[in-house]
Amino acid sequence: MTGFGKSEIATSERKITVETRSLNGKQLDLSVKLPARYRQFEYDIRNRAAKVLQRGKVDMFITVENTSAQAGAAGVNAELFKAYSEQLMSLAMASGLGGGSEVQSQVLAAVMRMPDVVSSEVDAVGEEESAALLKAVDEALAAHDKFREQEGAVLIADLLHRVDLIQGYKQEVIPYEARRTEVIKQRILDQLAQLSTGYDANRLEQEMIFYLEKLDITEEKVRLDKHCDYFREVAAGEESVGRKLGFVAQEMGREINTMGSKANDSEIQILVVKMKDELEKIKEQVLNIL
Repeated sequence: MTGFGKSEIATSERKITVETRSLNGKQLDLSVKLPARYRQFEYDIRNRAAKVLQRGKVDMFITVENTSAQAGAAGVNAELFKAYSEQLMSLAMASGLGGGSEVQSQVLAAVMRMPDVVSSEVDAVGEEESAALLKAVDEALAAHDKFREQEGAVLIADLLHRVDLIQGYKQEVIPYEARRTEVIKQRILDQLAQLSTGYDANRLEQEMIFYLEKLDITEEKVRLDKHCDYFREVAAGEESVGRKLGFVAQEMGREINTMGSKANDSEIQILVVKMKDELEKIKEQVLNIL
């Protein structure tokens, strides 16, 4: 099931943004991209995401912006700067390059690239900032879950509509059943009339009743109705219904397939094909529901 969530929270020095995006998947495949300063919170963030999202291919992006001039300010090691610059200027003079402004500019650029001369102060994440980070994560996950719920409601409505169509096609089978029985009887009698030998009418009636009972689809129709009713019940009253709805859809398929094998009538076969078509769409959609 697809989803999207976003949250922004500002502290006195920073603005934290959390975004989540997901695609459908059988298990949870979570990718978390976050700044190095928040690496210590990754385990907690993953646990919070797993409890809410449960499954799917999920990407979580966490970014932080400094809103204060003091936050993350760069520092210059004055002692190292002085030592490097003196050594380089001394080498420049000894090499005959002189100490002009152009040489000084080149020395300055070289010194600033020296190890540990310039460092960005990575201060500890305070209580206010850590609380803001986790709150932003929770809000983004809640928004993501709400997005999924809205999409899920649309999917459930579509599934129930297709269940209604299946039951509608099943009702259309009824008129063809009575006609089918008479057609089969007449076909058997016509074939027997072409035989030169006689036959026992009573035995024929018994065999015909037995044959027609094997083609009867009343039980299949009743069970299909029960499965459709249970499908609606599960969709309306339970959480994490995706897998259970998939099982119910499989049972619906068994009854529809049996109806098709017993049909022995082109019109009934057409209706069975329509039911199968709707059922396949149901099975595809069920995979997108948690």
